[in-house]
Amino acid sequence: MKWQGGRRSGNIEDRRGMSGGQKLTLGGIGGVIVLLISYFMGGDPGAILDQMQTQGPGTATEQGPVESTPEEDRLMEFSSVILGSTEDVWAKIFENNGKSYPAAKMAIYREGTETGGCGYGQKAFGPFYCPGDQTVYLDLSFNKELSQRFGAKGEFALAYVIAHEIGHHIQNVFGVLNKTNAMRSKMSEREYNKISVMTELQADFYAGVWAHYATENSDVKLTYDDIMEGMRAAAAVGDDHIQEQATGQSHPESFTHGTSEQRAYWFKKGYETGDVNAGNTFNDPSLQ
Repeated sequence: MKWQGGRRSGNIEDRRGMSGGQKLTLGGIGGVIVLLISYFMGGDPGAILDQMQTQGPGTATEQGPVESTPEEDRLMEFSSVILGSTEDVWAKIFENNGKSYPAAKMAIYREGTETGGCGYGQKAFGPFYCPGDQTVYLDLSFNKELSQRFGAKGEFALAYVIAHEIGHHIQNVFGVLNKTNAMRSKMSEREYNKISVMTELQADFYAGVWAHYATENSDVKLTYDDIMEGMRAAAAVGDDHIQEQATGQSHPESFTHGTSEQRAYWFKKGYETGDVNAGNTFNDPSLQ
């Protein structure tokens, strides 16, 4: 993919000069599975904290100038350009529908940071979107985990992650997240897990929609190989794959993000159609 020299987003906040800490105690293997699933792709910090015991409040203190490596500098620029690309693509889509796109923000942090409505965010949550402040939170070290631990290699893997989180922002703008969050207290955990899967797969679909239009409507230029990398990245963070790596077996009733096959399918569908209206996962009979 070609991204160097592309427009950088003005909506990134660099929090790497802040230090924070919070201890988590996990409740046995169930807690480990929750953490691992949430670590890869869009975990809801509120839901995670409901299933964990927290010791001590999160704190953050200002430090001196940010110390950064050349690799981290490159990832900062990359993330900024990808976020800028999502802004350009979604602004055009909204404009074509007679609306204005309210861009999301992105906070780049290390280890932990306060959020505007989702509690204390941590590296262990992986990248996540907080609807309270319409911000994507990302610890850049996640890129190494994504590549080395789960085999989702190539630059486009991180681009897919960012586009997926922006997909949650689109859901927030459309009012989808308000509706799904309202269902949480009215359903059993197993019933709500199905809603969660539909929500995550729709975010994958929106990531594919971004990929469909990126080359035409932004400074990021994609190739067929990039799209294949995106599908492999989506498959790498499927619930079944993550659980099997963690425990040697998978538990479909506990899936919250979808299987590897489902995640790759919905990303591909978004890319192939480019039609926002074709991503209603909540009406798909196969997901009921």
